[in-house]
Amino acid sequence: MPHIAPRFLAEGPRVGIRPFRLDDAAEFTARARESKDLHRPWLFPPDNEADYAAYARTLIEDPARAGFLVCEKAAEDAVAGFVNINNIVRGAFQSGALGYGAFAHAAGRGLMREALGLVVRHAFGALGLHRLEINVQPGNTASIALARACGFRLEGFSPAMLHIDGAWRDHQRWALTAETVQGGASQV
Repeated sequence: MPHIAPRFLAEGPRVGIRPFRLDDAAEFTARARESKDLHRPWLFPPDNEADYAAYARTLIEDPARAGFLVCEKAAEDAVAGFVNINNIVRGAFQSGALGYGAFAHAAGRGLMREALGLVVRHAFGALGLHRLEINVQPGNTASIALARACGFRLEGFSPAMLHIDGAWRDHQRWALTAETVQGGASQV
């Protein structure tokens, strides 16, 4: 009997997460174009197929990155957003930095909170990570609210941390460790 791959790596009541695929380009880029007003000035996901191919390949092939599409189960698995784990460092650190974005049609509905919880559990489980960080520009209140709602703790402030949209931007640093999730202190 042939092996049938599971639809999702993990799923909750409303969303499932799965890896990026190159054939997701048309849907992902259409959603990115529809969401420019929501994403700017915080986020710049690829909005054409050539840029998507390069972006997806790094998430698929680079062992220091893991990318997950958030799919809405009630909408025939339509892509609702994405959560990436970037800068994965192994060894004694076992850490990664999260980046994420909802698409406009899915924003404000709690789908990303559910998805972020799934990715966190996957990262601390199957991926064997110990610590996850979220770096957020101080004015990005929606992203800060999501980090807080998922149990991440504010650890500090880094001036001119990342170069985004042509300038060095300040960021708040939020973090979560495996012990926090296993001990029940987290909301994920």
